[in-house]
Amino acid sequence: MRNVRIHVENPLSSGAEVMLSADAARHVAAVLRLRAGAMLELFDGSGGSHRGRIVAVEKRSVKVLLESFHPQERESLLQATLVQGISRGQHMDYTLQKAVELGVVRIVPVLTEHSNVRLDEARAGRRVDHWRRVVIGACEQCGRNRVPEVCPPQSLAAWLETDDTACRLVLDPEAELGLSVIPPPVHGISLLSGPEGGLSAGEIRAALAAGWQAVRLGPRILRTETAAVAALAACQALWGDLK
Repeated sequence: MRNVRIHVENPLSSGAEVMLSADAARHVAAVLRLRAGAMLELFDGSGGSHRGRIVAVEKRSVKVLLESFHPQERESLLQATLVQGISRGQHMDYTLQKAVELGVVRIVPVLTEHSNVRLDEARAGRRVDHWRRVVIGACEQCGRNRVPEVCPPQSLAAWLETDDTACRLVLDPEAELGLSVIPPPVHGISLLSGPEGGLSAGEIRAALAAGWQAVRLGPRILRTETAAVAALAACQALWGDLK
């Protein structure tokens, strides 16, 4: 059976007994049908993971005894921030899931001129909670023991004034340069990708004025859920842990 990994919000320590959250307990007991004696891998996002044994399964609760700590890390040396124009539903979820698998350390959802999603304060909070669950699920699946940060949604203009990463790249199908001509980044990268409909010409001009470098991903125009994933994979192949 595959290794079952569960993220736990509270700090973990070897020898402790942990009660899984209601959702995790339901997944372990009702979906996976695990019983006392089965092994799990738990992580709290601070690094490393714990091997634990289920000691009790009730109707709505699962208790796990943590037996050993394993310090293994699967983080990329390429510290990448994805600045993603907010797209709709499953498109955004797919982008975030794959970005986590490709090693991003921070995700910044931004509202752009072509964004089809409009968020008031209440909806924004719910979307961030949902996106964080997507990110945690991706960490559970891909073996990462540190959970990337998901920032609150903000306007692209606000983020352009904030980001001081040395290497800042904006995806633009009309750009003259590709990723291969960019010097290897020393202190990580920020990658800006648009929503459905892409970034407007004005937004690209604003990014360039703020010090970003426009790059293209070949001769074809990629969908929003493809562009960021392809760019992150290419960056990891050029400068990260896929080379």
